[in-house]
Amino acid sequence: MPIGSCGPTTSSRMDPYAPKLLDMGLAAMIGKGERNEEVNQAIIRNKAVYFCATGGAGALASACIKKAQVIAYDDLGCESVKMLEIVKFPVVVGVDCFGNDIFKIGRKAFAKVNY
Repeated sequence: MPIGSCGPTTSSRMDPYAPKLLDMGLAAMIGKGERNEEVNQAIIRNKAVYFCATGGAGALASACIKKAQVIAYDDLGCESVKMLEIVKFPVVVGVDCFGNDIFKIGRKAFAKVNY
């Protein structure tokens, strides 16, 4: 196996670092949860994308990873930045390069529901 369980981390923990990584060429991120506005603006500025994976399904998702390589912050262990070769990894687009944010869209749609 190229990697063990590969579940998403709580993305807000990486928000202080994400804009710089995106400005340096990072094209996509996988995590869970909402991103702050600075990260969303960096995604738009760099034509990047933020993918959301389902929390708790890391062992299942790891079967989709064919190759894993640490590319930065090796000292962070499981929190290091990795380049993954994946096939059919179960994610949805959380924030696209136009700024469409699934969390904002979802809240707005939910607020319109009449009970």
